[in-house]
Amino acid sequence: MVMEARSALDVGCGTGALLHRAREAGHTGRLCGLDPDDASLNVARRRADIEWVSGTAASMTFVREFELALMTGHAFQVLVADEEVRDSLAAIGRALVDGGRFAFETRNPLARAWEQWNPENAIDVVDPSGRKVRIWHEVEAVAEDVVTFTETTGGRDGTQLRVDRASLRFLDVDALGDFLADAGFTIEVQYGGWLREPLEPTSPEIVTIARTEPE
Repeated sequence: MVMEARSALDVGCGTGALLHRAREAGHTGRLCGLDPDDASLNVARRRADIEWVSGTAASMTFVREFELALMTGHAFQVLVADEEVRDSLAAIGRALVDGGRFAFETRNPLARAWEQWNPENAIDVVDPSGRKVRIWHEVEAVAEDVVTFTETTGGRDGTQLRVDRASLRFLDVDALGDFLADAGFTIEVQYGGWLREPLEPTSPEIVTIARTEPE
């Protein structure tokens, strides 16, 4: 989708991997990444031919500047309170040109992914500094559609390096549709994954592509 848009905004861009790949693949238009984590942006800024902005979705001040906005890596689920969701969608809508598209994914609550978040399902990754680490999650609470959990980063031997606590919101299809409609978006299509798998009740993901309505 990024390659098809002349201008793209990655909301919650992290270390900028998606936009880096787009530029390396030959995208010649405007690319902009936004993230509240300055440490991640410092990694992203190794490419100076992409704009990098520190901030949250709700804090954006762009007006009719992008054909496409994206939130990947389940960044949308970080928006827990209704006000956060509404303010963020409003800002994203303002940032898009008339008819611009917003693409994002959330974990499908019906798949109950959090039930698999435990130390036995740890994953091994390489962090932005190049260090090999192991990451695992443990659920603390499930309150309606909000899951609170800890994320532990450790060595491959299980030694704890840091523990972060976070909450994610698991909105279902109907709730997503209501929030998007209230923000002036029309849903074009929804999939069960980024490879355009059909959206089914037990799909692990809800990938939504929505379009802004002309004012």
